[in-house]
Amino acid sequence: MVNQHGGIYVGLMSGTSLDAVDAVALHMPPEGRAQVIAGESVELPAALRDELLKLNTPAQDELGRAALAARHLARVYAEAVQKVLGTAGLPTSKVVAIGAHGQTVRHRPDLGYTVQLNAPALLAELTGIDVIADFRSRDMAAGGQGAPLVPAFHAALFAGKGTRVVLNLGGIANITLLGADGSIRGFDTGPANMLMDAWIQRCLEQPYDADGAWATSGQCIEPLLECLLQENWFGLPPPKSTGRDDFNLTWLERKLSQAFGDDPQAWPDAADVQATLLQLTARSVASAICTHAADATEVLVCGGGSRNKALMAALRGALRCPVEVTGRYGLPAQWVEAAAFAWLAWCYEHRIPAGLPAVTGARHPSILGCKYLA
Repeated sequence: MVNQHGGIYVGLMSGTSLDAVDAVALHMPPEGRAQVIAGESVELPAALRDELLKLNTPAQDELGRAALAARHLARVYAEAVQKVLGTAGLPTSKVVAIGAHGQTVRHRPDLGYTVQLNAPALLAELTGIDVIADFRSRDMAAGGQGAPLVPAFHAALFAGKGTRVVLNLGGIANITLLGADGSIRGFDTGPANMLMDAWIQRCLEQPYDADGAWATSGQCIEPLLECLLQENWFGLPPPKSTGRDDFNLTWLERKLSQAFGDDPQAWPDAADVQATLLQLTARSVASAICTHAADATEVLVCGGGSRNKALMAALRGALRCPVEVTGRYGLPAQWVEAAAFAWLAWCYEHRIPAGLPAVTGARHPSILGCKYLA
């Protein structure tokens, strides 16, 4: 996509994995493709991370707690903005706007609502930069899923000859299908890192399974994997999106009980469960690609899961086409989602519809976001 208006935008993303806030300074040149100037991460404080996880389920005083958590998150966002601008050597006056998605704590497209915790007015006050936020609600008002949001950005950066798939492995996995005919489709495929992270946190009190080492120490339990894959959500046709409302530890424990009984002592070794969860991600992704993009010539991977060596090996074993990281095409895998929200802020500024009916199922294209002036 060729830009008619240049400028520098900052994109912020704290995804389902809740490990950190990623910030990217993105240059939109008058002509050509978006260019990442700098990227930085700021770790989420443990207390905030725990609170955001708890707010995914109903609890006492959740409205007040959510408001306080949103303000705390905005301050972390402001820190991330300052950090990435420092790395880029840019003053705030050079930034047109910040694109800030917020932290999803509810996503129920089946009921027509989604909730992202954010305090964009506070973020604008703290940074002195205009903030564009609330990217999902306009698409949902038009009957869409409100997600995934980034396929239009993937098309702008990664479209090429043949059919190419862009796979984001965050807490949830989603794919963008870039057709040889210029078509753009996309949808969530199911859990990526989210269940693996939750299981190792519960069993070993570690935040994530580095390189998939714990999963590699176990063996995939095929009957359990089949039980997991029988979840009705996997059989739904796209457009579709998901999150912690559908896939969480309670869901996993229910599946373990179905397969092995209600006594946890009778459940398989925890490392074997982790190995099975890794295969759940790989096989659900591969199934979606084989079903909806059988002619794919390449899969480009981004997101935190791209650093999981065992998961990447499993994906390469499950797919017939090459599997590479997006860094091969100039955009490091870690920065793709944050860069996407910088790009979505640019789209809002220039009234470019980034909400695509072919992706979300909405009745019409939509301009995504809402602006908070500094």
